[in-house]
Amino acid sequence: MTRAALPGSQFPSGNLWKILPLALFLCTTFVLPALAQEKDKLWRTLSVTGRGVETTPATLAQVSLGVEIQGKTAQEVQQEAARRSSAVVAFLKSQNVEKLQTTGIQLNPVYSYTNNVQRITGYTATNTVSFRIPTEKAGTLLDDAVKAGATQINGISFVANDQAIAAAQKQALKEATQDAQQQADAVFSALGFKPKEVVSVQVNNASPPPPPMFLRAEAAKVADASTPVVGGEQQVEASVTLQISY
Repeated sequence: MTRAALPGSQFPSGNLWKILPLALFLCTTFVLPALAQEKDKLWRTLSVTGRGVETTPATLAQVSLGVEIQGKTAQEVQQEAARRSSAVVAFLKSQNVEKLQTTGIQLNPVYSYTNNVQRITGYTATNTVSFRIPTEKAGTLLDDAVKAGATQINGISFVANDQAIAAAQKQALKEATQDAQQQADAVFSALGFKPKEVVSVQVNNASPPPPPMFLRAEAAKVADASTPVVGGEQQVEASVTLQISY
């Protein structure tokens, strides 16, 4: 009995059943080793994490200062706070400070308690700004800002400039990568394995930690003397994870 040929087939129907098992055999022959290689590549890997730390001079002072006014009425204290804040901002602009911005405007009632009765006795208005200035100019500028009307120094921290941080990040990444590679070499050497290739790279972190804030004081207490301001160094940390096949 002759089998009918499949529509569109270029092979006689009798030969099709002979060719099909051969095709399946060839497909299995090539696919299975490839899958085995992928499985080996997936399972025979070592993951190591390296760390790099780079230090760069903190040449900029990040300053937060403000004006606080107390008075009997809300309108009175708000107007006086606005007047003094405008004078402080005008002074800071004349000093060409960087990244000058308003960081807070508050108006709060002041309460007193008599015989468990709460009464509003006045208001407090506070306006704060932040900016950056070269560290060596920060002390003199703080003193002059107080003369211009500032009544609070809320904090000062020290940071490196953007270019220095970017360069430190690149160097920290290099150090982290080298550290990870050295760790991997030590492990492979101890186990007698031979590394093949890096199959994945993960950059976990490459940024400076937030700088600490300090030097909180009432401005009036430091206005009579030159305020000493000494910068330091800023660390940039990076972490890199390598996955290496063997």
